[in-house]
Amino acid sequence: QVQLVESGGGLVQAGGSLRLSCAASGQTFSTYGMGWFRQAPGKEREFVAATTINWSGGGTYYADSVEGRFTIAKDNANNTVYLQMNSLKPEDTAVYYCAARYRRASPLENEYEHWGQGTQVTVSS
Repeated sequence: QVQLVESGGGLVQAGGSLRLSCAASGQTFSTYGMGWFRQAPGKEREFVAATTINWSGGGTYYADSVEGRFTIAKDNANNTVYLQMNSLKPEDTAVYYCAARYRRASPLENEYEHWGQGTQVTVSS
């Protein structure tokens, strides 16, 4: 069982930066692909970024809306995945969730087995 706890959300002005962290319990973190999703008020949850960096290699990928502004990084030694968010826009305002999927990450939320509770990010104009 993997438990995920996000942190690092908050209020920031447009153009600013935030770094979200997601700490995972358990000793098998390196075998999981990790993803970040977000849900804005009145909207469905959407894919943001994902990474599958483990013993077999892997890679990272991003939603078009955040490509070039957000960076996902997985630290297997510290059981943590990060989401560095730069050049934030008001439309990035949402609750951000991290998720874990055994072996490989995916842009599809229904393929993830474990979810965090979410952290609020608010970008003011």
